[in-house]
Amino acid sequence: MRHITIITTGGTMEKVYDESIGSLVNRHSNIDYMLGHLRLEDTEVSTMELLQKDSLELTDADRGLIVLAAKSALSKPEIDGIVILHGTDTLSETGDRILADIQAPSAPIILTGAMRPFEMKKSDALQNLTESLFATTLLEPGVYAVFHGRVLQFPGVVKNRDRGTFEKVNQ
Repeated sequence: MRHITIITTGGTMEKVYDESIGSLVNRHSNIDYMLGHLRLEDTEVSTMELLQKDSLELTDADRGLIVLAAKSALSKPEIDGIVILHGTDTLSETGDRILADIQAPSAPIILTGAMRPFEMKKSDALQNLTESLFATTLLEPGVYAVFHGRVLQFPGVVKNRDRGTFEKVNQ
């Protein structure tokens, strides 16, 4: 049995349309709904709803909470991986912070998100979530971003706004 913890922080992946204000907002996690679309054999997933923020609104204190949540999940001896749902605009900052604060994780820590909300047509949310969950079985301990069929190890992961994805840059 694999044991994976998903930590939700908000971001585009979890945005929903609020008709009353005509805008996309972070209100609550939709991770349970997304997981309901997947068949995960021999996998136990626990979720931790930590924050519901657009990543542009995340503070250093919020990043500290994300690090503490990851450390808490890693303290469980049965943990095989952590997936953090995160907004794309500042995902690189959070990945770098996790790498700095958890220098030798005992399991892979994967950050992922979406360029379009889960509830919208042509969303990449479910693909990125599925690939991230699968990647926990293949990757060595470390900090990674998983997007659009690729695994990128921190440091040096950046968002390419023109292409609408993440890439690795030389440091």
